[in-house]
Amino acid sequence: MATLPPKLKTVITANERLQNLKNTFETKYGESPLFYACAPGRVNLIGEHIDYCGYSVLPMAIEPSILAAVSVNNSGTIKLANANPLYKDFTVSCSEDISIDRENPKWHYYFLCGVKGIQEKFGIAHLAGMSCVVDGTIPPSSGLSSSSALVCCAGLVTMEANQKSLSKVALAEICAKSERYIGTEGGGMDQSISFLAERGTAKLIEFQPLRATDVKLPDGAVFVISNCCVEMNKAASSHFNIRVVECRIATKVLAQARGLDSSRFLKLVQVQTELKASLEEMLTLVDEVLHPEPYSREEICKVLNVTSEQFSTELLSANTRHVTHFKLYQRAKHVYGEAARVLRFKSVCDSEPAESVRVLGDLMNQSHASCRDLYECSCPELDQLVDICLKSGAVGSRLTGAGWGGCAVSMVPDEKVESFLQAVSEAYFLPDPRRAAMEKQSLFVSKPGGGATIFLEE
Repeated sequence: MATLPPKLKTVITANERLQNLKNTFETKYGESPLFYACAPGRVNLIGEHIDYCGYSVLPMAIEPSILAAVSVNNSGTIKLANANPLYKDFTVSCSEDISIDRENPKWHYYFLCGVKGIQEKFGIAHLAGMSCVVDGTIPPSSGLSSSSALVCCAGLVTMEANQKSLSKVALAEICAKSERYIGTEGGGMDQSISFLAERGTAKLIEFQPLRATDVKLPDGAVFVISNCCVEMNKAASSHFNIRVVECRIATKVLAQARGLDSSRFLKLVQVQTELKASLEEMLTLVDEVLHPEPYSREEICKVLNVTSEQFSTELLSANTRHVTHFKLYQRAKHVYGEAARVLRFKSVCDSEPAESVRVLGDLMNQSHASCRDLYECSCPELDQLVDICLKSGAVGSRLTGAGWGGCAVSMVPDEKVESFLQAVSEAYFLPDPRRAAMEKQSLFVSKPGGGATIFLEE
C-alpha cells in the first residue's frame, strides 16, 4: 500500500460533483480552486466502541464523502464556506491561536480541528491563507463518520496548502488526536479508515502501532446501510464520553483486583496484555471481579483508593463530571466480547467456509444485542429498524457508529437485495412522511471505497 495519500489529476467536467463544487467556489470567491481534497465516510461492519479501549475494528470506507475545493493565498485568513446553505460561512486569522468551542460544536470547528492538528505537528507560526468551499454527502449525525471525515479532509487540505508531506498513517493519527479538541474522546477508527481505505476491501484496523490489513468480504452478499433518521451529535451530548469513562474506570478496577498498579492503565486492552490472558479469560475475570449493579462514585473511590477530587480530575472528562453512577460490568463485558467477535469475523472472511455468510450474519446479530443490552448505545428506532431488516431478508443486522441514533448495517444475500430494499422501504420509511422524504440518502447498498485523495485539475 502506498504510504502517501494519492494525488490524482482529473478532468473536472467528467465529474458532476467536482464541477458543481468548482462552480460554487468560483461564484463565491471569483477565482478557480487550486486543488480539491476528498475524505470518505465509513461504515463499521463490526467492532463497536472498542477502538478507544485499544481493540481492533473492522470498517470499510463508503462512497459518501467530504469534498473541499481550495485556493491558497497571502490573505492571512482561512475562509470557510459550505455548499449547504444550512451551514454558515466562517473566517479565522492565520496568525491568531485557533480556538475551538467544544460547548458549541458547529461544522467549522471540526474543520479547524484538522487545521490545528497540522499546524501543531509542524509548528507552523503563520499558516498559508486559504479559501475553501466544503461539500458533504455523508448524512450528519448518522454514525457514518461525517464529523471525522471533515476533520480528515481539513487535515489533508492544510497539509497540501502549506506544502508539507505526511504518510496516511501519520495523518490518521494526527486527525484522531486533533478531533479531541471538539471534546469527543474517540479511539481513531474513523480517521484511520478514511486515510487507509482501499477500494474493494474492508480493513482490520489495529492500534499501537496503527496498521490496516485487507479483509476480503465474502461473495454472495452485500452490505446495505439504512438510517433510522434519529440524529446523534457525539460532541453535543455526553453519552459517548460517559462510555469512554466507564471503560477507563473498569480498566483500573480490574487491574487493581489482579494486584497491578492501576495508575498505569487506561484501556481495557492493557490489562489483558499485562495479564497475558485470552479474551475468554478476560470475560471470566469481569464476571469474577465486577458486579452488575451500577457503581457509585464513593464505591469507586474506595476501591481505587483515590479522593473524590482525584476521581473527578483524573478519570472524568469535562462533560461527564455530573455522572453519579457507572455501569462497569456491562461495559467491560461488551468490550471483551466485541473484540472477540471482530477476530472471529476476520477469521471467517480469511478462511471462506461454505457457510461464511450465515456465520458473519450471526456475529453481527450478537454485536447488535451486546450494543443494545450491555453497552446501551442503541435507541428504539434503531432496534425497530434492525428488526425490520432481519425480517426483510438480512442474515445479520446491527447498529453502526456510536449509536443512540444513526445507521444500521445489514448483510443481505445477493439474490434478496431488491426485495430487501423494497420491504425495508415499505415497513420503515414510507409510513412516516419525514423518513420517506429522507429515504433516498438513507437506504443504499455500499461497496468498499477508497481513502482520502487530493485531486488536481488536468
